[in-house]
Amino acid sequence: MLKFLKGVVAGSGAGLKDFPYNIGEPYSSSWGSWTHYGGTSKDDVSPVSIFSLSGNSSQDGHLLAGRNGVKRLRTVRHPNILSFVHSTEVEVVDGSMTKHTIYIVTEPVMPLSEKIKELNLEGTQRDEYYAWGLHQIAKAVSFLNNDCKLVHGNVCLTSIVVTQTLDWKLHAFDVLSEFDGSIEAPNESMLQYEWLIGSQYKPMELAKSDWVSIRKSPPWAIDSWGLGCLIYELFSGMKLSKTEELRNIASIPKSLLPDYQRLLSSSPSRRLNPSKLIDNSEYFQNKLVETIQFMEILNLKDSVEKDSFFRKLPNLVEQLPRQIVLKKLLPLLASALEFGSAAAPALTTLLKMGSWLSVDEFSVKVLPSIVKLFASPDRAVRVGLLQHIDQFGESLTAQLVDEQIFPHVATGFSDSSAFLRELTLKSMLVLAPKLSQRTISGSLLKYLSKLQVDEEPAIRTNTTILLGNIASYLNEGMRKRVLINAFTARALRDSFSPARAAGIMALCATSTYYDMTEIATRILPIIVVLTIDPDPDVRSKAFQAVDQFLQIARQNHEKLNSGDAGGAVDSGALSMTGNTGLLGWAMSSLTLKGKVSEPVSTVSANANSSLVSASSTATSAEALDTRTEHSTSISSSLDRPTPSLTSSDSWGELQNGIFHDNNDSEKEGWDDMEPIEELKPPTHLASIQAAQKRPLAQPKQHAENPSKLNNAKASISTLTNSKAEDDDLWGSISVPVPSSTSKPPLKPTADEDLWGSIAAPPPKTNSRPLKSTAANDDDPWAAIAAPPPITKAKPLSVGRGRGTKQTNAKLGAQRIDRTSSSGM
Repeated sequence: MLKFLKGVVAGSGAGLKDFPYNIGEPYSSSWGSWTHYGGTSKDDVSPVSIFSLSGNSSQDGHLLAGRNGVKRLRTVRHPNILSFVHSTEVEVVDGSMTKHTIYIVTEPVMPLSEKIKELNLEGTQRDEYYAWGLHQIAKAVSFLNNDCKLVHGNVCLTSIVVTQTLDWKLHAFDVLSEFDGSIEAPNESMLQYEWLIGSQYKPMELAKSDWVSIRKSPPWAIDSWGLGCLIYELFSGMKLSKTEELRNIASIPKSLLPDYQRLLSSSPSRRLNPSKLIDNSEYFQNKLVETIQFMEILNLKDSVEKDSFFRKLPNLVEQLPRQIVLKKLLPLLASALEFGSAAAPALTTLLKMGSWLSVDEFSVKVLPSIVKLFASPDRAVRVGLLQHIDQFGESLTAQLVDEQIFPHVATGFSDSSAFLRELTLKSMLVLAPKLSQRTISGSLLKYLSKLQVDEEPAIRTNTTILLGNIASYLNEGMRKRVLINAFTARALRDSFSPARAAGIMALCATSTYYDMTEIATRILPIIVVLTIDPDPDVRSKAFQAVDQFLQIARQNHEKLNSGDAGGAVDSGALSMTGNTGLLGWAMSSLTLKGKVSEPVSTVSANANSSLVSASSTATSAEALDTRTEHSTSISSSLDRPTPSLTSSDSWGELQNGIFHDNNDSEKEGWDDMEPIEELKPPTHLASIQAAQKRPLAQPKQHAENPSKLNNAKASISTLTNSKAEDDDLWGSISVPVPSSTSKPPLKPTADEDLWGSIAAPPPKTNSRPLKSTAANDDDPWAAIAAPPPITKAKPLSVGRGRGTKQTNAKLGAQRIDRTSSSGM
């Protein structure tokens, strides 16, 4: 007796004590005397189904049959048989009576009759779904009859339940018995509880209790008859009331009719084996059955079959019942992608199915699988995710992006494939708004600094565009450290003309973040130079930018004159509204034919014909658009050898969290610069005004060179006074005198040298300077300065300013000389 728990309650409505499940509302139909309830687990609120059977005595016949069903259900396991979870039997005292109840807890299911009404399928879609359900039940019956030598005894509509994924499963095992044809007492009942079977479902030999004939029949004889009854009830839409109704074949599909008649043969030995029904029936050869069968044995298929299947799947799912696709195919596809058995093209179908779901359902059924796919080492999967990130990016939470997705996506910044680097860059337009300030400043900006000096011109251009688009997500201090340096010191000085054009438009689009001093001293001077750029598009954009920033300066001047001090430093209201939209991506110049982009020196003036103007205010869909050939021939692009910034090829973690590059000091620049507030107090504007008012002084001469001083005075005295005055006026901006071999003059103080704060940095020496914190503070431009020319001169070996120590002749050379001299 299965009595795992005994509980006493005040009445039948009070519930069960210590029962780990909550019993919900009952369904309207169930098999036999069982009652089918919905329910949930008390631990995790997961859904379950609860079946209960009650009797007044522990030896009640229904309870005995129920205990047999519990034992059979617990021991028999098959994908198309109801999954057992828990069972218990309790005694409930109600007054003077004791009521015995058996509870079976299973996976959450629903009676088939109610699910059919809920789906309300018609025509071809209904037939395809019925075919799939009958295919599953036939496999379950075949397993019992042929493999286990068991007889179910009562296959009918009420013994079938449907799971949440719309799979059909067989249950109601109360009558289940072993088939034994060699028993000595042939008149003894083989089916102990056959009295539970309705007379309309009994074949002739079972209705007559002809056990001799039954034992001589094949094991599937009784259950094949039951399959015929099930087919009749399905297609007629009515519950079978008497055996004679089985002869009404008007509702049976013609392709299934021959098998239906063989299942209901009057001779038990001639009835169709359920396994033959699965293999031979033309009715089961339809798109839905074939698609689900392929998905269930996906691991056994080769790569060619998978690729062909997943390329046809997007069009195929349009023709299948929508509810079956979402509840059955979608979980299968998500699981196959998650565990690596599905090909990369399956991602397109998964996202297409996900678009048919509500936002909440998408977050539960699709999003967890997508998040796990970001850790996949398969490049094709990563490319698919980045290409379609606009379809699911809005559903990602900020915590999910910051902690789980970005660490995997960021490895694409240093991938050897230029195409993957560019896709990673473009994905930041969707992901950057969800990143924390710590991640943006600590990781993202460093990667973007690397990409601004990438070998691919299109990547450099799009990096500038991305910075302009995500500027609003940077804090104020980071904007001051990054934006002007990135746009003026790198983008506007790029040898690729579209990159310069992108830099100009990025400055215009972010003009609200610059104060008047920065506009006048750092932005306008370098933009004015670009008005004579060789590229006509750059020139036109430069003139537009000059007009915009001059308008800001003019309005600032008017506000200063009117006494409005607040307008003197705030240029946000003065910016051009036409440039505040998203900057459009430059069309990628990366090809998938293994052809590295041409050097900038060979790019002609009409290079812009292959690039969309950086000033175009594209929508977000256009911004993330990628060429068709990128997805169709991704293998050729990703496999071609392309130099990379690091040796990392995968989406694994970067070593020690940093890049390993010999030129890090020259490539990581504007992200490590000190905030502008930490610069010395005198502004550039004040220095320029003071320099204009101060009379020019003659350069001081050093006492240790009196001869040179006398020579200089003599040369000056030979010139006329007017000529000397002209020379003195231009001396402050003339080309500096080349430095001599003698000791350089002392460095003037800040008061003596008013131009020092905006002077150009001194040329670097051949020897590599030591890195220090103080040096970075004094020279904030050092990080983004051009790399020093590489010469063959060797660094000094001992101290500074001393000559190199003479090296002795190599030992091998001395031995050769000795040998040759002795030979002479």
